[in-house]
Amino acid sequence: MRFLFVHQNFPGQYRHLAAHYARRGHEVFAIGERANLGRTPRLAGVKLYGYEMPPGTAPEGFSAPVQRAIERGRRVAAGAAQLRRQGFRPDVVFTHIGWGEALFLKDIFPEARVLLYCEFFYRSRGADLGFDPEFPATPEKLLRVRVMNAPLLMSLAASDAGIAPTAWQQRQFPAIYRRGITVVHEGIDTDVVAPAGKRDPELITYVARNLEPYRGFHSFMRAIPEIQRRRPQARIVIVGGDEVSYSPRLPAGQTYRQRLLAELGDRMDLSRVEFRGRIPYADYLALLRRSAVHVYLTYPFVLSWSLLEAMSAGCLVVGSRTPPVEEVMRDGENGLLVDFFSPAAIAERVDYALSHQAELAPLRDRARQMVVGRYDLRRICLPAQLKLVQALQGQRADARTAADVQHLPGDKPGLAVGEKEHRPRDVVGLA
Repeated sequence: MRFLFVHQNFPGQYRHLAAHYARRGHEVFAIGERANLGRTPRLAGVKLYGYEMPPGTAPEGFSAPVQRAIERGRRVAAGAAQLRRQGFRPDVVFTHIGWGEALFLKDIFPEARVLLYCEFFYRSRGADLGFDPEFPATPEKLLRVRVMNAPLLMSLAASDAGIAPTAWQQRQFPAIYRRGITVVHEGIDTDVVAPAGKRDPELITYVARNLEPYRGFHSFMRAIPEIQRRRPQARIVIVGGDEVSYSPRLPAGQTYRQRLLAELGDRMDLSRVEFRGRIPYADYLALLRRSAVHVYLTYPFVLSWSLLEAMSAGCLVVGSRTPPVEEVMRDGENGLLVDFFSPAAIAERVDYALSHQAELAPLRDRARQMVVGRYDLRRICLPAQLKLVQALQGQRADARTAADVQHLPGDKPGLAVGEKEHRPRDVVGLA
């Protein structure tokens, strides 16, 4: 079989699935943004290609999300058309719903089944927007949600099926599309992410891709003075970068870490707080295995891999009482839930967890059992993904006449898609 994976940060959520198909001898191609492709290890057997985004200032203003998505989609389409001219015809195309990469792939490969990774659909109420009173939803932001969703709807209309990692994330999509979105997580390798060694009895950990409000960084930081007052011997290790992934942008040169440090001042003993930035995966796993209490906070938004990995590693998790977390955690059963907005409550729960390690040990065991039973990569999630793909392959592809397919952009010499700057050189195989 022939498979094409499209993700600006490839492999992203496709790391295990793409590697599986490549190991089985299938022909696996992948397309990602060239600037991002050197950040992760190559997957053996995957032919990797990169596309360039135009230099210069990105579009701004109310319609910017649509403009950026269309531009990215055209770049990806140009590269896909080049592959088509070279004779590549994928059976299934896997692509992320975000960023616009999925917009035109069905037009280049109408014979293929397009499976969308449906990570999130924006809503004006009931999700991330307006959740945090510190960052209120303005009338402009409420209107902008529809603009942000426009490329997502275009991608949904140009796909055959979708896959969402959690039930809550699936429920964010409109009902008319929700029926075609299957809930299957990309999976946690519980054989690798497992408890090992002894816990450090006073080690508190916090992990996020970036230290920002969407992941409760401000609430956790404000809890630290009280945690330190209650636990004079406690050490806190914070992992994450200083960029902004989802939260409101700050003025150039500013970070949320700087802001919170300035706000807290000498109320926090920095000699007992370690900011490690982004660390290698092996070091991250080693940290989870030593953690006495792991704190995970999030807006009603995409559930982080780090929470499931912490639970798989046997961490005692203090998590926010928000919908994505409540899908996998039950208070007092496999973790401890707490009010996202209450630094005092966070400090109290952390203190309680540190003081009752032996009594709460069953929560650690049940946390791991939950991940093994519902999110195990090799026994649960990967087989479910493969079954979904197999079902897709058995369905009838988008019907086009021979004449329609004959005149697709990728079948004609010359320009692939768009104007001169979108010639096939935009996609170049990476060594």
